[in-house]
Amino acid sequence: MRAVPQIAPESDAITSDDMPNPAKLNDPFDSIDDIDDEFVTDYKAPDFKDETFSTPEIDPALDTPYDNGPMTRDPFDDDLDTTPHTARQAFAGVTPPPQGPGYALGGEDDIGAISIPRIAIHFFPDSEDSVQACDTASLDRRMTRAQCVVKRGGIMEAIDTYRNEPTPSLLFVESAARGRDMLDQLAQLAEVCDANTKVVVVGQTNDISLYRELMRQGVSEYMVAPVTPLQLIKTVASLFNDPETPFVGRAIAFVGARGGAGSSSIAHNFAYNLAEAMQANTVIVDYDLPFGTAGLDFNQDPLQGVADALNEPDRLDSVLLDRMLIKCSERLSLFSAPATLDQDFTAEPEAYDEVTRKVRSAAPFIVMDLPHVWTPWLKQNLIAADDVVIVATPDLASLRNAKNIIDLLKASRPNDQAPRLVLNQMEVPGRPEIPVKDFTAALGLEPCCLIPFDAKLFGQASNNGQMIAEVGAGSKVGEALTQLTALITGRTPEVKPKKSFLQSLFKK
Repeated sequence: MRAVPQIAPESDAITSDDMPNPAKLNDPFDSIDDIDDEFVTDYKAPDFKDETFSTPEIDPALDTPYDNGPMTRDPFDDDLDTTPHTARQAFAGVTPPPQGPGYALGGEDDIGAISIPRIAIHFFPDSEDSVQACDTASLDRRMTRAQCVVKRGGIMEAIDTYRNEPTPSLLFVESAARGRDMLDQLAQLAEVCDANTKVVVVGQTNDISLYRELMRQGVSEYMVAPVTPLQLIKTVASLFNDPETPFVGRAIAFVGARGGAGSSSIAHNFAYNLAEAMQANTVIVDYDLPFGTAGLDFNQDPLQGVADALNEPDRLDSVLLDRMLIKCSERLSLFSAPATLDQDFTAEPEAYDEVTRKVRSAAPFIVMDLPHVWTPWLKQNLIAADDVVIVATPDLASLRNAKNIIDLLKASRPNDQAPRLVLNQMEVPGRPEIPVKDFTAALGLEPCCLIPFDAKLFGQASNNGQMIAEVGAGSKVGEALTQLTALITGRTPEVKPKKSFLQSLFKK
C-alpha cells in the first residue's frame, strides 16, 4: 500500500506552474485512480516532498497546458487530449467510454467476467449525466440478475423514499453538498436506512478529509462525479463480488421438531413475505429430496434442481446455478427438490456443504427448507446457518425433540444467537395442548411466533399453489407470518398507500 501524501495547507499558495498536469497524474486520494477527479474545481495539489512520489513528465502535446494567454479550446477536452488512455483510465484495464448522449459501454473484455448477485440496487442520481450513467449501467448484461431502480432526486429524494419502504442491498445517492452539509444529509439517510444496506455516495468534491470521514461514518464507497456506467458496475462488483471477500447471503434454516409440524409451509410463506413484502431477493432451497413440497406450493415443476447439483457439486457455478433456479417472482427464486423415489439420494455431507456455500452467493437471503431427518449433512447445515427456526406443535413429541435440537445448537454455536421457536397449529379444536407457559419453561426459550390453526386457509393456499399472503393477507395467520419475517430479518414490510374512497369508486 502506498503512503498517502500530505495535503498542502490552504494558506500555502500553489501556482499553476507548480502544479503537475492532472491529465497525466493518477489521483493519490482515490484507490481506483478516478481520473474524473481532474474536473473538480477545488482540487488540492499534494505535497510531493515525499520520496515515494515523483512528478510525471508533461506530454509534449501539452507543453504549455497552464499558459495564462488566450486559449480557444480546453486542452483537457477528450477530442484534443493525446495522453495515452492507460494514464486516463478510471479502473485498471478499463478505457472509459466517450461521454455524451447515447454513448455505449466499451471494454467489456477488459473488466473480466463480472457477475453481480441477485440483489436490489437503487440509484438516486441528481444530475442529467448521472441519470444517463445509472440508466445505462442498470441495463448492462452484467446487471441482469440485479433488480435496479433509477430515481432522480439525489440523496434528499432517497431520504423521503425510505421513510415508508425498506432500503435495498445497495444504494447509490448523489449529493451536490460539501463538507458538513453532506454529512448532515447522510445522518438523515442513516435514520431511515437498514443496517445491512451498503451506501455509495457520489459527490462533487475530491477531498481526502471528506473521504476519510465518510468511511468512518460507514459509507461503503465515495465516487467523484462525473461517473460512467463502467465505474458504477465496477463499484458494485467490488462491494459484492470481491474474490478475496466473496458475497455471502444470509442463510435461514427451517426445521420441524417432528413430522407434520408445518415447517415447510412456514418456510415457504416466510420466503414469500421476505421477497414480496420486504422486497429482498430470496432463494428457497428445498433439501427434502424425495418428498419436498416447494415445487407444489409455488406451482412449479422444474427439470433440474438440488439433486443434480449434489451429484456434481464441482460443476455448479453461477451460470449453471442461474439455469437451475426457477423464478417464482421478480425477487423470489426456487432451488427445487426432485420429489421422486426413482433414485437413492446418497450425496456426501461435503456435497451439501459445497452446494449450500455456492447458493449463498446468489442472493442476500437463502431460506433452507430442511426435512425431518437426522443425518450428518443436516446437522452440519443447522450449525452453519446464520439463523435457525424450529417449528413445533404444542405436544409432547415436539417438546422433547425441540429441546434436543436447542441443546445441541446452543452447545455447537455458543457465540451465535439462540434458535428461534415457532409454535404452529395452535388451538386445534378438541385437541389437548401443552400450555405455552409450560412449553416455554421446559425449553428455556420463548416462542417468537404463535401461529393459529386454520385448516381452511392453509388448505386453500396449498391446493391452489399460493401463499397465505395471497389468499388471506389480513387473517391472523397472515399477520403472524408477517411479524415472524420482520422479527427474524429486522426488516419492515413496504407500506402500500391505501386507495381512497373516490379512487375505489372511480375504478368501479
